[in-house]
This record gives sequence, C-alpha cells and structure tokens, in this order.
Amino acid sequence: MRLLISLVCALSCAAALQAQHVSMDAAACERMAASLTLTNARVTLSQPVTSRQFVPPAAPGASAPPAALTELPTFCRVALTLTPSSDSDIKSEVWLPLAGWNGKFQQVGNGGWGGSIQYAALASALRRGYAASSTDVPRVGG
Repeated sequence: MRLLISLVCALSCAAALQAQHVSMDAAACERMAASLTLTNARVTLSQPVTSRQFVPPAAPGASAPPAALTELPTFCRVALTLTPSSDSDIKSEVWLPLAGWNGKFQQVGNGGWGGSIQYAALASALRRGYAASSTDVPRVGG
C-alpha cells in the first residue's frame, strides 16, 4: 500500500508541476517513463492519447472487443507494473490531463469490480478534469 501511495504521489507531483504551466505537452508525456525512478515499480507505457477516444484492452477470454470510450480530453496514459513483493504483479494506470487539469486527483475502482482496471471510471474522472488512477488489485475485506 505504501508503494501505491508513493507512486500516486510521484505521478501527482509530476502532474502538479506540469499544471503550473497550465498543460503538459505530448513530448513530456512520452518522456515520463524515462524520467521516473521508482522502487518496486516500473513504467511500462507512457503515451499521449490525443484522438479524443480510447479503446481499453480486451479482458482475457472476452468474446468481443470493448467499446471505445469517447469524448475524452487529451491525456497522458501511464501504465505501470508494481512489485512490492517478489510474487506481485500489480497493474496500474494513471491518466493525466494534457490540458484543463482541475488540480485534483481521483483514485477509481476496485469496489465490486476489484481485480481489473476500471477504464470507464478513469474516463469519467478525466472528463471532469481530474488526474486519475486505477489498479487491478482485488478488494480485500468486506
């Protein structure tokens, strides 16, 4: 949990620094993977999404591709693999607005849908100007 909090703080700080300039550009998004030094985590993807839509990856065993999420502002998609223990393989995504960030962060998902990244919830938060993240960590406890 400390790793996830540290990661979110690091990415939120990166977003905050960019927000001081009102927007992050696509090149800064692409450089983010190389610029972050994380313990027990690695950035596996850092790419700008400028098409105003995003098609989530298909779930394992899905019979049909997922529907596109549309009417999105441009954003920086950062995918990570977190390994706080030797047997961990936690996937996480952080979406950072490239413009119009409201200065706030929202962690989404993992209630009844624990165990998968909640792309629709990321899109909803992003449309409202939030930087947002989700992980595939299952919900623990009741």
